[in-house]
Amino acid sequence: MRTITFFNNKGGVGKTTTVYHVAWMLSQLGIKTIAADLDPQSNLTSMFLSTERLEEIYENELNLTILDSITPVASGDPYIPIHVEQITENLGLVIGNLSLSTFEDKLSRAWLECLGGDSLAFKITGIFNTIINDAAKQQNADIVLIDVGPNLGAINRAVTISSDYIIMPVASDLFSLQGIKNLGITLNNWKIDWQDRIARKPTSLNFEIPKGKELPAGYIIMQYTAKESRPVKSYLKWANRIPSVYSEYVLKNNSTVQTVEEDNNCIALLKHYRSLAPMSMEAHRPMFMLKPADGAIGAHVYAVQKCYEDFETITKKIISICQ
Repeated sequence: MRTITFFNNKGGVGKTTTVYHVAWMLSQLGIKTIAADLDPQSNLTSMFLSTERLEEIYENELNLTILDSITPVASGDPYIPIHVEQITENLGLVIGNLSLSTFEDKLSRAWLECLGGDSLAFKITGIFNTIINDAAKQQNADIVLIDVGPNLGAINRAVTISSDYIIMPVASDLFSLQGIKNLGITLNNWKIDWQDRIARKPTSLNFEIPKGKELPAGYIIMQYTAKESRPVKSYLKWANRIPSVYSEYVLKNNSTVQTVEEDNNCIALLKHYRSLAPMSMEAHRPMFMLKPADGAIGAHVYAVQKCYEDFETITKKIISICQ
């Protein structure tokens, strides 16, 4: 089982939409997949579930969200197995919760208490690892995709040390370059700090703690506008600076790559699909599965087909990288 977290501390780059579509494409390819919504904003959950199902879960307090497995552990009680919402035969969802942000302070304290070898602190810090493994075991999943919020807080730290791979969705602008620098430095520091804590863990621990693997798997450049099958010059002004910044701050080496299109760390240049996006939100289905009944008629039919081809290519590349 592989755990892949999509992470960027800059918001608004299409991260959640990418997780949603890659999860669906994995399921289309016959790969058993879990999509885990670990962003307190819970946008991934709202993309997967109908309004009626959302109301049923949250208004009736059905105790089916991620917080319902976290709260007992945070209080020192036994772990309650995570609920996995069945989307299709090959696709399950770990449901998000807006109140997940209230867990931030508890995680921050546990992070410090791990230095003293506190068993409960390790259990709290590793709760996402426990949930991921539980969900994957329930569904016999091959891949778990994780969506996290755009910040460098304690929740995301606990998630990333529980991840095998990190993929960065980025935009082509100045602030995305800053985001890559910040994230690269922070991820490396978290990894070093967690290895220090692992060395201090009590020998009496009877549960699995995160391994802190968090390998950089590359980046996806989001929402470029294609012109004659190639990105326009204004887009490339910033995009072509990404390879060197990613290499220096994330991989800790120097890159001689001159353009983003030559960079092996670039998983894809993902197009802006424009009018397909609102149709997808309305229909609660991925853009590449839209049908005439959803409004995908005329020129949209070709766009849907092209979208399918794009995401199939991206998803197969992610599979080949994250082995």
